[in-house]
Amino acid sequence: MTDDISTPDWPTPTREAAEQHLAAVLPRLGVRYAHRRNVDHGQGEHHHVSQLSPFLRRRLLLETDVMAAALAQHGAEGAEKFLQEILWRSYFKGWLERRPQIWHSYRDGLRADLDRLDDDPDLRDAVERVQAGETDLDCMNAWARELTETGYLHNHARMWFASIWVFTLRLPWRLGADFFYRHLLDGDPASNTLSWRWVCGLHTRGKFYEAQAWNIAKFTDHRFTPDASDLAEVTAGLEDHEPDSLPDLQPLRSPNAPDPDTPTALLVTEEDCRPDDFPLDRFDIRATATLAASALRAPGPVGEKVVEFEAAALADTAQRIARKADNLQAGDPDMLAHWATEAGASQIVTPYVPTGPLRDWLDAAEPALEKAGITLCEWRRDWDALVWPHATTGYFKVRKKLPDLLHQAGLA
Repeated sequence: MTDDISTPDWPTPTREAAEQHLAAVLPRLGVRYAHRRNVDHGQGEHHHVSQLSPFLRRRLLLETDVMAAALAQHGAEGAEKFLQEILWRSYFKGWLERRPQIWHSYRDGLRADLDRLDDDPDLRDAVERVQAGETDLDCMNAWARELTETGYLHNHARMWFASIWVFTLRLPWRLGADFFYRHLLDGDPASNTLSWRWVCGLHTRGKFYEAQAWNIAKFTDHRFTPDASDLAEVTAGLEDHEPDSLPDLQPLRSPNAPDPDTPTALLVTEEDCRPDDFPLDRFDIRATATLAASALRAPGPVGEKVVEFEAAALADTAQRIARKADNLQAGDPDMLAHWATEAGASQIVTPYVPTGPLRDWLDAAEPALEKAGITLCEWRRDWDALVWPHATTGYFKVRKKLPDLLHQAGLA
């Protein structure tokens, strides 16, 4: 469920820190990573994973940067497993772009599940006990506490947790996905939603993930040894509970191209903290703003560490591009048109915002922008444009294309 992140002492999220961290972990992203990445050593002991995902999530590091460095250090064969894991993130983003209805279904279904909590005190109590780490399963308690205290869970632990939540504890999967998304530093709508759907058997119909006692014991180095009888034997996913077929593929959204000759307002979000990769000097930029939007992740409270991490990443971006930036909060969407109008801008330019809560917010802002004569424009990265068209079915079809994708990206 996306690559692993870090310990409670995660460094300040700046581009410089991201690049330093990449240099530090690069030697272990070859054979060592392939052999040991699945072992969850516990909080503060995650030494066999890359710890790059919070930076990748905000594109303080780019997928192409990381893959190029791994190829240079380990070669195509040695870095193969790491490259495949990086590709998962791009695949999930592209898949959700092609089926945005899945995000809308999750969003609306979550609201309905949250309403159920108000009407069902037993369900509310069960969910609260899991999230507080107060179940009869030591492993679930430890993972819940680690998630809320650090903003982290090892990739393997994420799958175990989701499987036990759904199949053993029989709790609504969207409430579990919401719990993750509110607290994971590297949480994004595509990887989080689709990973939970994959565990449930909804992403690839007929394929689900079963947490098994022997597997947990082996890959936690026996820190946890649950009894097999403590975990449900899973024989089917949730296909019968959510029988609707997958929606038809949608064409990739074509963003408006920015016009260098139009007065411009530059908007920076945590979806891409590298606007300096784009030709800013060609534009007549009248105003710049960072948009704090992590609160949009969920109707409930978002983890403090997530909010702080976003704020620091945005502050670093504003400082790095050497522009005085207004600090906006993603509240009333109409405020976006007011801000751009006050700046004398006729277009807002931002790096591409994919399907998810911030995309929903920007879509809600469109009527006011249109009324004010302001066009929302986006830059889409070449890597996304290269990978996303292939993200139509299962991941393994995209994985087979990895050598060709690397070649087309100039990395091989």
